[in-house]
Amino acid sequence: MRQNAICVVRTHKFKATTDSDHTFNIAPNLLQQDFTASQPNQKWAGDITYIWTREGWVYLAVILDLHSRRVIGWAISNRMKKDLAIRALNMAIALRRTPKGCIHHTDRGSQYCSHDYQKILRKHGLTASMSGKGNCYDNAAVESFFKSLKAEMIWRRNWQTRREVEVAIFEYINGFYNPRRRHSALGWKSPVAFERKAA
Repeated sequence: MRQNAICVVRTHKFKATTDSDHTFNIAPNLLQQDFTASQPNQKWAGDITYIWTREGWVYLAVILDLHSRRVIGWAISNRMKKDLAIRALNMAIALRRTPKGCIHHTDRGSQYCSHDYQKILRKHGLTASMSGKGNCYDNAAVESFFKSLKAEMIWRRNWQTRREVEVAIFEYINGFYNPRRRHSALGWKSPVAFERKAA
């Protein structure tokens, strides 16, 4: 690594983003850590992460199609409320016009368990699935995306404003991750190339 000027990117401190102390209903774990899908729109997975800026925390919600690991919905906000998760979900639905029966997997946070979020899932025929309490491995595919995003972009600089982060995430997802980043799980193809081949 020294010979090739490769540096290790260290992880940063943990900040909890899952508020599971609520009275909403919890969906069963239908995924059971099986992150494979034979075609698009069979399984989606969503989660929320956090990024520090000089203006304060910014929160990112994403939804991945587990067939290709493609980011199909995302939203950013300075508040970790249900509207953040709903905006990411609405983007995914608008992009994919999802067929009924698609499994939609998340943690059991209040954003995803809220009546408004669950109402949208039912309206579009999405089947809710949720991780076990405190088990990050139940949503490992999205956690892997967040780790890639942070190691490849976020942790490499100090961010001044939330707007600066939003622009950079847009460019990362649409300019690099979806169309160009290769994955070993996809036979070293990018999400877009993998979906194109499967079509």
